Parts: sequence; C-alpha cells; structure tokens
Amino acid sequence: MAFLTKLGKYNNAALLILRLGVGFMMILHGYPKLSGGAEKWEKLGGAMASIGIKFVPVVWGFMAAITETVGGLFFLLGLFFRPTSFLLFFTMLVAAAMHLSSGDGIMDASHAIELGIVFLAMFIIGPGKFSVDKG
Repeated sequence: MAFLTKLGKYNNAALLILRLGVGFMMILHGYPKLSGGAEKWEKLGGAMASIGIKFVPVVWGFMAAITETVGGLFFLLGLFFRPTSFLLFFTMLVAAAMHLSSGDGIMDASHAIELGIVFLAMFIIGPGKFSVDKG
C-alpha cells in the first residue's frame, strides 16, 4: 500500500490523461454538430429556451458546436484552459437543463451533468504542468 501514497507525484500526468481523453471525446461529440450546418445549429440552439433564451437559436447552436469541437481541442491541449473549461461547463449546463425541462429525466441528462462537473472541477484545478498554458 505504500505505493499508493506515492501516486500524488503523478497528479500532472493524471490531469494530462484526463484532458486528452475528455478533450478527444468532446471533439468527436462536437464535430458532427459543427459540420451539420445551420439547420443542425438551429435545432441545437433551441436548447437555450430551457434557460429562457429564445432568440437567434442558430447562433447559440453554432456557439455550442464550436465550443464542443474547438473547446475540446483546447481542453486537450490545455490552451486558454480556464475560459475553455468554463464555456464547456456552461454548454453542459444548458444541455442538462434541456434534457430535464423536456421531461427526459435525470438518466438522460446524466452525461451532460457528469461532464459539467468535470469541466467545473477542471476550471478550478487548472490544466496541470503538461499543457500549453502550464497550469
């Protein structure tokens, strides 16, 4: 069990692994939305109605798609890390609100909630030393 007490020296490596994995998955999740065009963006942006914002859904949808795609890349690299983490957190907050307000239930909203928690925690922690921003 002594080896477990030494794992703390690998915190920066663990942050890198987390950033690489989650960032890559966000790119995969966001790219189809980004490449979907205005029709896809309008549908996606309609989620903002769940928090009371009902104007220019195509703009909000484009912003969500670009946040997930480019934000995923920035998260992976640790570039503009805290602003990126916050924007990804907000995007997941809206996604969770949309699922919950449409009656989908907590299990359908769980993915967005879980990622929102990750992005909020990473906003607070920072990217670690193995990043473009260097924590």
